[in-house]
Amino acid sequence: MDRATFACSTAFFHDCSPSSQAAPGLPGGHVDFIERVDSFTYSDFFRDYLIPNQPCIFSAKFTEDWGSRRNWVTRDGKPNFEHLLQKFGEAVVPVANCDMKEYNSNPKEQLPFKDYVKYWQEYIRNGYRSSRGCLYLKDWHLSRAFPEQDVYTTPVYFSSDWLNEYWDAVAVDDYRFVYMGPKGSWTPFHADVFRSYSWSANICGRKKWLLYPAGQEEFLKDRHGNLPFDVTAPSLQDRRVYPRYSQSQPPVEIVQEAGEIVFIPSGWHHQVYNLEDTISINHNWVNGCNVAIMWCFLQDELAAVQREINQWKDPMDDWHLQCQLIMKSCTGIDYKEFYNFLKVIAENRISVLEKGLDDEALAKNTSKAAISTLGMLHAVFDLKRTVKVLTSLSANEDFKKLDLTSLSPPPEALLHHLKAAIDTALL
Repeated sequence: MDRATFACSTAFFHDCSPSSQAAPGLPGGHVDFIERVDSFTYSDFFRDYLIPNQPCIFSAKFTEDWGSRRNWVTRDGKPNFEHLLQKFGEAVVPVANCDMKEYNSNPKEQLPFKDYVKYWQEYIRNGYRSSRGCLYLKDWHLSRAFPEQDVYTTPVYFSSDWLNEYWDAVAVDDYRFVYMGPKGSWTPFHADVFRSYSWSANICGRKKWLLYPAGQEEFLKDRHGNLPFDVTAPSLQDRRVYPRYSQSQPPVEIVQEAGEIVFIPSGWHHQVYNLEDTISINHNWVNGCNVAIMWCFLQDELAAVQREINQWKDPMDDWHLQCQLIMKSCTGIDYKEFYNFLKVIAENRISVLEKGLDDEALAKNTSKAAISTLGMLHAVFDLKRTVKVLTSLSANEDFKKLDLTSLSPPPEALLHHLKAAIDTALL
């Protein structure tokens, strides 16, 4: 990132809260299309899309050298079932039934990949009908299960990825997924985990996206405060059930072609349809531009849990701890792990700023390699964003009521180290 762009973006974000980042919408529903790889830089993406939290589409030129685009697709643009079975046939994969509703999502089961492909081929032969319903392979951690496979390379625009940097470090999980599904498969209305960014690349096939800018989902809730399962359902027209629906903006519609990448901004709710037999690669990610939105989301989630079990506050000695446990079971993280998340991100950047990395170290640590590639100014930006959120977390009353003795270093010491590292880097 060049100094002029970084200075401008840092100044912009300094006064930017999650509420002010909630986009009012796009004029006429227009979404920018990025055609050329050679003329679009990381700084362009940072300035024009990450900071203002706006969607865009990258052309198929950005993915044309991926192994999956060469090997997973037949000459006529269809899924190459033979190749996929050869490479992944014995894997067990998560499969959702698009014709069934369980709470506000589709129920899932685990199937051998070879059985899913057999189902898919029969589904096509039967005119896209089956007594089993429309099954959609979703949220498959293929890269984690088959790290040796030449599938794709994360574009530099999405390389400042704190979620996967952290979960790779603790070796527990990741937020890198493969989706495969027949024409007609779909994903119900939702926003992504932790209100993260996401990017989705079509290896083959076409998708239709319905996007609602952050904040618009408030107008789509029913009178009980619940979001719709299907945002296109006729029942949303019933003002007795959805009293504010008439105030909502029409969705931003995108048709994504094969090879193209869609960038979904932080906190934008969306619903997605596969218009053809489609394979896609998806990442969720958080970085310095939207970590404050993640922190606000966690506070909202905890407040919702506290309201639900408020009646047990007095008779329950460890009520605050129980609230944290429930929140973690629902969202995947609690306040103490969020602290550790910030710590890992901060320490990685401090290490790069203070020690640098030689070529051998870069080859062994892809997360630090990404930090090094984006440069010192980006690392400082990340540390400044971390300081802002960590300061808020440390002052949070619910955080202070937890047993923090297990946190190492203590929040105050980490904040001091962060500020000192920033000051040293900017000398």
